[in-house]
Amino acid sequence: MTGTTRDRAGRAEWTGPEGGRDRGRRRRGLAVRAVAVALAGAGLVGALAPVAGAQGAAPGSGRPVADGGIDRVDRAALDAAVRGPVAQGGASAALGLVAERGRTVWKGAAGTADFATGAPATADGRFRIGSVTKTFVATVVLQLVAEHRVGLDDPVESRLPGVVPNGGQITVRQLLNHTSGLFNYTEDPSFSFDEDPAALQQWLDVGRWRPYAPGELVGLAAQHPPYFAPGQGWHYSNTNYVVIGMLIERLTGRGWADEVQRRIIRPLGLTGTSMPLNSPFVPGPHAHGYYKLASGPADVTLLDPSMAGASGAGISTTTDLARFVSALLGGRLLAPAQLAEMKRTTPQSGPAEYGLGLQRTSTACGEYWGHSGGIPGYTTLMYGASDGRRQFTASVNPYDLSDLPAANATVEALVATALCDTHPATAATPPTPPTATGTLAATGVVR
Repeated sequence: MTGTTRDRAGRAEWTGPEGGRDRGRRRRGLAVRAVAVALAGAGLVGALAPVAGAQGAAPGSGRPVADGGIDRVDRAALDAAVRGPVAQGGASAALGLVAERGRTVWKGAAGTADFATGAPATADGRFRIGSVTKTFVATVVLQLVAEHRVGLDDPVESRLPGVVPNGGQITVRQLLNHTSGLFNYTEDPSFSFDEDPAALQQWLDVGRWRPYAPGELVGLAAQHPPYFAPGQGWHYSNTNYVVIGMLIERLTGRGWADEVQRRIIRPLGLTGTSMPLNSPFVPGPHAHGYYKLASGPADVTLLDPSMAGASGAGISTTTDLARFVSALLGGRLLAPAQLAEMKRTTPQSGPAEYGLGLQRTSTACGEYWGHSGGIPGYTTLMYGASDGRRQFTASVNPYDLSDLPAANATVEALVATALCDTHPATAATPPTPPTATGTLAATGVVR
């Protein structure tokens, strides 16, 4: 889950767990969400020996790819780039994958999966994906639109009467593109504990196990005034997608997670992807997520994901996310009309270029679409080229954010290397952050 604001230079920056909190806390949240995500500061460099774990053909092999083109991925550069967030950025682990037209050409990992055992991170590990969940959920809604079960411009009140304040003036489209004005529940003080050691410890001991019902999260948001009248602005809000999850259940008679499973995960064979409701576990091999505390590392891997729900509860792998974004942009999940709607960015989102659960970024090497996400201990990036030629997915476990510029630089380097085969320091036009998020945060709730 994520959110952003803009600093004085106009750069995107995190606004808090999965979507923000007050500006003073926005640079420290639970995870990251965009491309220029500031990952994990500078600690543990000595304790966490980077494990290259790169997989693929020899660097610079230039072997043909499936469509007859030439694979020019510099694997040595990617191996170095995935080590960056750990070696210079303070992350505990980092995973990445690059695919050419749906075929994996590089996969790598660095860092430590488990501080207790010292086990290295593995490139095939699972991780929490935070707000990348939104792209799955938006895809389901657009399939329902194609089935004429709901319209994008239908008012929420017509489907969920009495659930959302001013629901008669808020449309399904406005929920999906964050122009509803609904307050982001993760900006409520009850989700803002990262600047108070006592509150953070309370969350670690008790708060992270608390189950939330979707209606409870929407009710929490309703205690605050809207940011603006529907359609009159743009503000990233996890509340929008919690409501969308409720809408899916009303339309289908099945929960949002069941519909994602039935319509996307199972048809695409995403064997490492799941959408948990309350289970606190990350199944299968995975890198643990940690907070760096004065008393030492706190393992935050286990938590009740209902705090995020349809806005950010998902779990996946780099392989599955690459397959998903390739299938989505390639027209395998949506008809052309619905995919066009998904990619229609709203002018109010400005540089964020947000569509319907999907964001656009333009780079020197072409246009990319995707999303990023964060939840305690995990940051996720997902990109796909418009023409299908390349996909890039990654997970970073932020840990020490004492040097945010260094942390950001390592993520920017990884993204630039993966998307454009170049380091941002040498690129004529470095990639622009695709989502409305920019800096990582050490603690927080969801983003």
